[in-house]
Amino acid sequence: MKNVGLRIDVDTWRGTRDGVPRLLEILAAAQVKATFFFSVGPDNMGRHLWRLIKPQFFLKMLRSKAVSLYGWDILLAGTAWPGRKIGRGLATEIRAAAAAHEIGLHAWDHFAWQTCVSVWNERQLSRQIRLAYDMLTSITGQPVTCFAVAGWRADDRVVEAKQAFGFHYNSDCRGSGPFRPLLPDGAFGTVQIPVTLPTFDEAIGQTTTHKGYNRFILDRIKADRGTPVYTIHAEAEGIALSGMFQKLLSMAAAEGIHFCPLRELVPQDISILPAGKVVRGTIPGREGWVGCQRAIK
Repeated sequence: MKNVGLRIDVDTWRGTRDGVPRLLEILAAAQVKATFFFSVGPDNMGRHLWRLIKPQFFLKMLRSKAVSLYGWDILLAGTAWPGRKIGRGLATEIRAAAAAHEIGLHAWDHFAWQTCVSVWNERQLSRQIRLAYDMLTSITGQPVTCFAVAGWRADDRVVEAKQAFGFHYNSDCRGSGPFRPLLPDGAFGTVQIPVTLPTFDEAIGQTTTHKGYNRFILDRIKADRGTPVYTIHAEAEGIALSGMFQKLLSMAAAEGIHFCPLRELVPQDISILPAGKVVRGTIPGREGWVGCQRAIK
């Protein structure tokens, strides 16, 4: 049996309203547990459309057939009207996920984090985290124990800013396996659980087809010699791709692959984990920079 961390990012109003309930049904039927990371502030995701002027982002939108995959309400959210606050309007859906699965923070304003995190100062970073932390805490009545930043936009500044919140672990970067990030002052920060596998929108039209995607991702899981972590999105696998995801879980179970919450990948003795850094880098199929794991020897 191979354990694979299953991370579910919930970026938008529609993903929370429609995708989360469907995913809860699918996961319950398959007897699979996962970790949901919620964006809880304003849904301004439609403001990403300005990035269409960037060739890599434009090609990604074409490859993934973004309009049919996500729908116009996601692609235009927060453009012609103010973004609706997800946590305020959809607390019931978030509490339903918390009752059955591990949940954590993804963002206050997903669009703002992806767009502005490079230029925010320490106070601005802390304010964005605090807004999201307080909202999710008020919804669930429980402390928030984990955080996966929007779009994997993290570096050592972000890692350091999150220390004050006492998270059990973070999942802010791409890499090969759990590690302890080294902070600028030489101390170790909160354990990082990197995502190791490509997402649907990164792989489709690049290294696989829609029809062959499940086989592709399962083969990648089997070939992963680190600690596999797979990310899906409520806006995709919870709506238009829900049938494909349901089939993936069935195929995985038949092949001895066990999906689990990310917390199960954190060892009891974290001192056995290697040291590392979260640095800016790039990965195939994704426009712009992302946080990447860099080993320290």
